Amino acid sequence: MGVRSEIDRTPAQFTDAVGQVRQAVLRPEVVVDEMPAPQRIAPHAYAMSGDVVVSEDELGTGRFILLHDPAGNDAWGGTFRCVTFARADIEADMAADPVLPSVGWSWLTEALDAFGSAYSAASGSVTVVRSEGFGEMQEDGGDAQIEVRASWTPSMHQPPSDMGGHAAAWSNLLCAIAGLPPLAPGVVPLQRRRGVR
Repeated sequence: MGVRSEIDRTPAQFTDAVGQVRQAVLRPEVVVDEMPAPQRIAPHAYAMSGDVVVSEDELGTGRFILLHDPAGNDAWGGTFRCVTFARADIEADMAADPVLPSVGWSWLTEALDAFGSAYSAASGSVTVVRSEGFGEMQEDGGDAQIEVRASWTPSMHQPPSDMGGHAAAWSNLLCAIAGLPPLAPGVVPLQRRRGVR
């Protein structure tokens, strides 16, 4: 009975949206797993992690979280909110480019636009970190990373089936920060089984 009543309390709109995220056609280089969702941010949440894997090398990692508050949230300007995180190693000279944070943000917005995923109230940050080893660590050399943290409110004025486009855009962001070229227009990626590493 406890399991049944928990299912009954999950809004159909959220259940449908999660189904659309699970069925989203992601870049084939992105291997995803469901993960525990944060419990205190919204009454309903779904989360998945993703790694960009090419020739068994992990080039980037991230998370996609779908939040839902049936009562709405003034800060979101809606009842749903997408939250993403993406991180990848980059070349040190790339990290020195002062326009990289703006470019990193454009990778997200362009991916959303490419999938026709209407959104509002976008916010986030792009962090570029470069470190250099000294003393005993000098031989390790330096490294650099880019990290994109973002959230936005998906437009519910479109059909709910659009929610998968937001997850697909996230997979494109992951691949962009990992340095992979965009897929050619009209190319549909083959779907990889989820949860398989």
